[in-house]
Amino acid sequence: MMSAPAFWDDQEAAQKVISENNVLKSSVDRMEKFQGEYDDLEVMLDLAQEEKDEDLFLECDKGARKMKGELEKFELELLLSEPYDKNNAILELHPGAGGTESQDWALMMMRMYTRWAEDKGFKVETLDYLPGDEAGIKSVTLLIKGFNAYGYLKAERGVHRLVRISPFDASGRRHTSFSSVDVIPELDDDVDVDIKEVDLKIDTYRASGAGGQHINTTDSAVRITHIPTGVVVTCQSERSQIKNRASAMKYLAAKLYELERQKQLEELAELRGEQSQIAWGSQIRSYVFHPYSLVKDHRTSVEIGNVNAVMDGELDPFIDGFLRWQIEKRG
Repeated sequence: MMSAPAFWDDQEAAQKVISENNVLKSSVDRMEKFQGEYDDLEVMLDLAQEEKDEDLFLECDKGARKMKGELEKFELELLLSEPYDKNNAILELHPGAGGTESQDWALMMMRMYTRWAEDKGFKVETLDYLPGDEAGIKSVTLLIKGFNAYGYLKAERGVHRLVRISPFDASGRRHTSFSSVDVIPELDDDVDVDIKEVDLKIDTYRASGAGGQHINTTDSAVRITHIPTGVVVTCQSERSQIKNRASAMKYLAAKLYELERQKQLEELAELRGEQSQIAWGSQIRSYVFHPYSLVKDHRTSVEIGNVNAVMDGELDPFIDGFLRWQIEKRG
């Protein structure tokens, strides 16, 4: 396609082909790199056995362990082959019942996903932010930009449960809190969603948030309600009302498109997860700070004993486990 004479006639289409080519070329290059490293290790191992060289054996072991880790990471990326896996992700957090305690838990999760994304080299933008009454957040919507962002983060969709000694309880009692995560892919511009202006209710209001770029003195924030479905989206990340409206419309299109996919394909559980009441018994993962330290995914049984490491963004073991679990479920 790239060698065709008319390839550059459509600049936008050409850029998409080039991007796809770069991704495929990267995968092939990495496989060839792995093959070369494997061949080198084989030669080194043969030499170590022939010379009975302990240092060479240790170097072989070190190289094999490093290669194993890189191959597992590569294998995880290859599992992301579903439609829209490669897209940016729109992530929403909503605390469950429990007031300040649950709102603080939602803020902790926001930090966790932000740290995970930054570690991946992804860019995080705050589309909407509603602070809690005393602490934490009432809701937040993040746009996480990066290749395969949605493919990774779809593993996080569902209800997350926290067990800890509450810093807001003067008696030092143990509390259980819940927060829900919803993730949808940001749509490419070539996906057309028919949205009629007459079906929209558009409100503007003053942006609010934790400070800095989230605060201004004009009614730049935009809330759009799609009347037929009841879907509501908000955006206050930009100082310009026009830009916020454009972002909100793109966000609305993504939500409506996913609703239609659910209806047509009857794959609610796969596309959005089983969204039930944000309370006991419906969680996909538990984070226990007290009386012991453990994070456990109830779908895959993946466990990590260091809860603080998970809160610092160590989510890959859970994402890896979920993707492999999905493959096994499909048979």
